[in-house]
Amino acid sequence: MFIAVDDTDSKEGMCTTFLVTELIKEFQDYDLLDLPRLVRLNPNVPWKTRGNGAIVITLGKGKKRRGPVGHIGKDVDLFQGIKKHGNEKKVFERAKNILETWAEVHHEETNPGLVVAKERPPESFYQGAVKDVLRLDLIEDHLENGDYIYQGYGKKRGLIGATAALSWRPDDFTYELLTYRKKDMWGRPRIMNEEYVIEFDKKTQKTFDCYDHEEEKQAIAPTSPCPVLYGVRGEDPEELKRSLNIIDSEEPERWILFLTNQGTDDHIQKMNISETKLWVSAKIKGKVTTKPHTIQGGHVIFDLKDKTGEMSAAAYEPTKGFRRTVEKLIPGDKVELLGGIRNEPKTLNIEKMNIIGLENKTVKESNPECPKCGKNMSSMGTDAGYRCKRCRIKAHEDLAVRRSVQRELTEGWYEVPVSARRHLSKPLIRDNICRSTSRLSV
Repeated sequence: MFIAVDDTDSKEGMCTTFLVTELIKEFQDYDLLDLPRLVRLNPNVPWKTRGNGAIVITLGKGKKRRGPVGHIGKDVDLFQGIKKHGNEKKVFERAKNILETWAEVHHEETNPGLVVAKERPPESFYQGAVKDVLRLDLIEDHLENGDYIYQGYGKKRGLIGATAALSWRPDDFTYELLTYRKKDMWGRPRIMNEEYVIEFDKKTQKTFDCYDHEEEKQAIAPTSPCPVLYGVRGEDPEELKRSLNIIDSEEPERWILFLTNQGTDDHIQKMNISETKLWVSAKIKGKVTTKPHTIQGGHVIFDLKDKTGEMSAAAYEPTKGFRRTVEKLIPGDKVELLGGIRNEPKTLNIEKMNIIGLENKTVKESNPECPKCGKNMSSMGTDAGYRCKRCRIKAHEDLAVRRSVQRELTEGWYEVPVSARRHLSKPLIRDNICRSTSRLSV
């Protein structure tokens, strides 16, 4: 039996992942048959709260396993004792009570959704919600005609995320360990020693996006007033648990380990420029047609062209040093760009860039010599050629002596810094991490 929830938070507080810990405590009379799942969806939709994440837990009766929720320094089995089965309606009512107790249901921008089901919906719902925008009426029609018990609140958008998360059948996946603050600390400045975040980053081999070395700041603790203290991501659950004993911070009240689609690039679609549309994330190959330039706000913009059309691409100010790389592009360079599509004008917000081919850059070294007297000829203006003032002989522009300039760029992949990276963006370091051999059932 699955319980899926989405959109319980607001910009003022709460976090949908925190609700998982309360659900697990509520259902101690069941086995937790799989790691809780944290499923990030389309990062481009304008109505998301923060990370656009939905959650799923799997309850039932099966092989007892150690619970993923615990206190610092040890695992705690929350599922000891006799396991009893109740029907879906009872499970739904209990889950609904937890949601209504903790969710920001009073907030006008919070639109929770709760779904209880015996089986997963078609995977197309996940693909649609992570890559595009799903219509609520299609979701409600599927839930109404299937074996589901559900409820939406407000505008009911949470039903979309809950159903999509429930339909995720991972091909690629990572893990995140999240710690939570004591309730009396919610909304206060977080207490954390960054030196220990750096130490954790150095001591672990299969983690990623913990510390931004370019900006010299930690990237594990949010700045919002939500219950989360910090979260560490990686390929190996046991390695993530080491953070509990390494990172020096205020004392967490609880922690939980998630299976997640973060760092997978599941949101990216390969497409041509003519196929792009608002709120999708695209992978586009093309040729640079204009010299990158900086506009107000510090954003670096250039134009990209493929066989189907032309559009702008941007390295926005939060990408910091990545903009310096983009500025070194010149017209003629061939690139592959990954990022979300914005409108008015249509622009690709670059998350990663693969330089496929560099245009040879040449500069004019000197004017040509006069074939009669040997003196340097003078320019007659842009693209007008040259003329010897003494002999009155003219020469074509192409006769100027030119030399090649060494490009500062090299072919290959470039990515934005950790602090500017989206949850779903696959960091380049993942290609160099050996995945743990002890993979969980998915």
